[in-house]
Amino acid sequence: MIQNSDLLSRLKSHYKELYSSQNVHQYWEDLEKKLIFYHKSRPNYLKKMDLNTRWFQSENMVGMTLYVDLFSKNLVEFINKVTYFKNLGITYIHLMPLLKSRPGNNDGGYAVADFKDIEPNLGTMADFEAVIKTYQDAGIAIAIDFVINHTAKEHRWAQAALKGDVHYQQYFMMYDDEKIPNEFNRTVPEVLPDIYPGNFTYYPEIKKFVFKSFSEFQWDLNFNNPLVLNELIDIFLFYANKGVSLIRLDAIPFIWKELNTTCRNLPKAHEFIAFFQLVKQFVCPGVVILGEAIVEPNEIFKYFGFKDKIECDMLYNATLMVNIWEALATQDGRLLITETNRFPLPKHASWINYVRCHDDIGWGFNESYIQSTGREPYMHKQFLINFYNGKFHGSFARGVNYQENPRTHDARTNGTLASLLGFEQFFKSEKHDNFAMNRFKLFNALIFTMPGAPLIYSGDEWLQLNDYNHSSNPGKEDGRWIHRNFFNWNKVIGKYNDPAEKDAFELIKKLIQIRKRDSRFHTTSPIHVLEDQPQPVFAFSRGLNKLLYCFFNFSPNIAYGFLSTEKNQVMNELISGENMVVKGGQVPIPPYSAFILI
Repeated sequence: MIQNSDLLSRLKSHYKELYSSQNVHQYWEDLEKKLIFYHKSRPNYLKKMDLNTRWFQSENMVGMTLYVDLFSKNLVEFINKVTYFKNLGITYIHLMPLLKSRPGNNDGGYAVADFKDIEPNLGTMADFEAVIKTYQDAGIAIAIDFVINHTAKEHRWAQAALKGDVHYQQYFMMYDDEKIPNEFNRTVPEVLPDIYPGNFTYYPEIKKFVFKSFSEFQWDLNFNNPLVLNELIDIFLFYANKGVSLIRLDAIPFIWKELNTTCRNLPKAHEFIAFFQLVKQFVCPGVVILGEAIVEPNEIFKYFGFKDKIECDMLYNATLMVNIWEALATQDGRLLITETNRFPLPKHASWINYVRCHDDIGWGFNESYIQSTGREPYMHKQFLINFYNGKFHGSFARGVNYQENPRTHDARTNGTLASLLGFEQFFKSEKHDNFAMNRFKLFNALIFTMPGAPLIYSGDEWLQLNDYNHSSNPGKEDGRWIHRNFFNWNKVIGKYNDPAEKDAFELIKKLIQIRKRDSRFHTTSPIHVLEDQPQPVFAFSRGLNKLLYCFFNFSPNIAYGFLSTEKNQVMNELISGENMVVKGGQVPIPPYSAFILI
């Protein structure tokens, strides 16, 4: 383990590299005092937990993400729900934004007005601390969002800036005229062109243009100012010492801006995340830095860093998520094969594997590979958009387009897991003609068996459907609220709309048990993709000597996977618990289904 004095020396050197053009001596002294304070004041029980810095790679890691108000109304009620998670087998919970946000539209909580306070309708900081303690005692880690790219314009820094305080105006990217904003706009893509076009907002009260990557009320922070980094490190350590186990750094590709670039994924953004990692190692090495980088596949992977300069401990495996949906629509597992081999995990790191989350699905895939198979990437994206909005003939999906661009016809997709997998028709049609439950098993079995930690979006375990009435609720006009539903507690007490809901829950519970019982699902356990498979099949082995085999069929017909043996053998299929005879290495996989074989 690196000694603290060495870490402090590295932090100082790294800090001076970040701000080499400035006289940063005083800024560093201020930050050094904070680092030493948080190091010395870290509670002893957390220091004991810090001894295990790789706990997040365990096969026991199974997560759920949720909005507290949608799940249990508030934090006090959330404490009483701990039994639900224990019974299911969840070991970490990502609480969607719960820090105090601006009134009204706040981008689902990502427009933070006070980083050191809790949203009043959810409770108090004391309530949050009680949640952390209760769930830690139950063996469940807590993750929270930390929005480091921007603040709400209602934040005290922004409010001071609006009143003309030059000190706080330097916390943001502000310009007196349009010259520099126009230069940025020439190369920086718009994130929300239909509702918040451009990358700047003009404020007549201060006669300045303010950089905003997202909404008008979300002001981007100025990382060129060392005081901003000092403030953010203080907030990070504030929550680490309260016992938060995973801290999700939001929108990290956006944090550094330079003229004549896209202001995405710039080298210095990586340097800042590496600095957060060093801070973590010095004060709270057991805390996990989870990075949110939903960008191109080859750019996501870079936020893990390298052996000599680690950045994030965990990243969202957005590439896997998109490729699973692509495989289902095309009945073709070849892109999954290609991408799994392309991005092997570093030893220090882990993916978070998921099939749905609070956000939309952006159709970013390996365009070079699509071209190599004779398909045109633009038309392929159009196919995926129309397949999942239900317009493609024969589609079972019922998603809704999001951020649709009428000029380019580009769009992203909203919808719950169940609605996108065909359960809206399933609940209305003859069950024997529908493969929705098979597809549900297929998707979840895949994220539970791939290297990394599975993450379930709350409500998916009960087949929650789209809420088409969301826009009638004030503040929920954004299309993503179609899949941000209130949790239906009637299902927990056995009041199902359909027996399939209970079947889905029991399947998730079974997959959790399978995962936890087998060390071959540890993140560092090797994966070997079995490449010689029919087009609809994706298959791999896990382990070193005694292997475990996973097969996935993305077609509506039976498909035959292959093991590299000609011998007949009896194997146990873990999901069904039944033995099956594999003849000549040939594995018959039912339509849209998954096998886990030992």
